[in-house]
Amino acid sequence: MVKKTSSPSLSSTKVSRREALQLTVGAVALTGLPSETAAATGPSTSATPRVTVALTVNGTTHTLDIDPRQSILDVLREKLDLSGTKKGCNQGACGACTVLVDGRRIVSCLTLAAMHDGAQIQTVEGLESNGALHPLQQAFIDHEGLQCGFCTPGQIMSGLGCISEGHATSPEEIKFWMSGNICRCGAYPGIVAAVADAAGRG
Repeated sequence: MVKKTSSPSLSSTKVSRREALQLTVGAVALTGLPSETAAATGPSTSATPRVTVALTVNGTTHTLDIDPRQSILDVLREKLDLSGTKKGCNQGACGACTVLVDGRRIVSCLTLAAMHDGAQIQTVEGLESNGALHPLQQAFIDHEGLQCGFCTPGQIMSGLGCISEGHATSPEEIKFWMSGNICRCGAYPGIVAAVADAAGRG
């Protein structure tokens, strides 16, 4: 049986991985109950518990009341109207939703926002400075590292992570460490060239 955690304690403390999973499992279990059984449990257990988190996104701190089942991707797109981060496969397989969390690249579709209270998140919208493109953004244009553009935000954010991790010293290394980002248009030569160019400028 899933242990119920009251909402007040959740909103005042950081949610652990165990607590987030317990809340999610409990909410999913309730949705599978027959309507008469769910009604019998009373109104206090019929609603999904809420969690309050503070996320600093592109330098701005937001205090948000969210469903503990929401991913960082859904919070960015649905709560903060930051649609640059794309929802591709929603299974962590394509890399279109890649963002930087505390400086590390992650697939945001598989990452629960409730587990990252206080995190620093950078998305593609936060890269420009005073109207000027980030060097990697410009490199993608210069080397034609995009076609339809759908995967491009995730490619750029993953490229930034690849560079900061020190994994951009050769085309072969870039290909290996960027392999989790899929480009259905096949613009890989331009993507590799853009990341190598930006890494060289750094």
